[in-house]
Amino acid sequence: MRLLIIKTSSLGDLVHMFPAVSDMHKSTPRARIDWVAEESFAELPGWHPAVGRVIPVAMRRWKHSPAGSTTWSEVRASIAALRRESYDLVIDAQGLLKSALIARCARGMRWGYDRRSIREPLATIFYQRRAAVAMHQHAVMRNRLLCGQVLGYDIAALPLDYGLSLEAAAAPPLALRQPYIMAFHGTSRADKEWPEQHWIAFAHALQQHRLQVLLPWGSAAEKARAHRIAAAADNSVVLPRLTLTQIAVLIRHARGVIGMDTGLILSLIHI
Repeated sequence: MRLLIIKTSSLGDLVHMFPAVSDMHKSTPRARIDWVAEESFAELPGWHPAVGRVIPVAMRRWKHSPAGSTTWSEVRASIAALRRESYDLVIDAQGLLKSALIARCARGMRWGYDRRSIREPLATIFYQRRAAVAMHQHAVMRNRLLCGQVLGYDIAALPLDYGLSLEAAAAPPLALRQPYIMAFHGTSRADKEWPEQHWIAFAHALQQHRLQVLLPWGSAAEKARAHRIAAAADNSVVLPRLTLTQIAVLIRHARGVIGMDTGLILSLIHI
């Protein structure tokens, strides 16, 4: 059996999908599971050993230049990648119009949430089969119940298992002293940010315990803030630009983690 999951973003949403992948693998061990994800998160599905091919899309980037020739060239290439193989089941676990359109481009029986279970009801017109899953439930449970209905198994008999594996992932080439704390000072919204002086005070407090503070960054503004914090606290280190997998490896060996956003903070407890 060949299965295609559509869960494109964001980071935390992809992590919430992993237990459903574990369920599918346990219930149908010989199934091949492919995954469509946003290009910036395309590393993540590969953290689960049951996932085969990852098909990247760039919906976030395309929407900024919808009429550009490069955009349409990339869209055509992504559609070709989606249609390269036929699937027994295509599961849109995102529940948005954009993810339903992606499902429509794939070859296979399309499943999604029904009108009472979905965030964008218009998306349901692109599904051939629909599942009823209560909206009030946690995203992890909704994903598991959706896939259980699609494949016809009862999740009550299956343990909650994120299945993440970073055993084969190489540590980033950094000369770091142990122990260290990962400090995720960046956020998706300015109103979530912690004042810079608080980060500096935090680093000073850890210096008394001989702990390093590692400062990752994902934008020019975050990089500049990391350098300002490091300039004010000798035990702070500004990391080079790293992949999500390299950051996950650092998290795995950290003494602790602090952050203002949910993405990696939710992810790290399951690594």
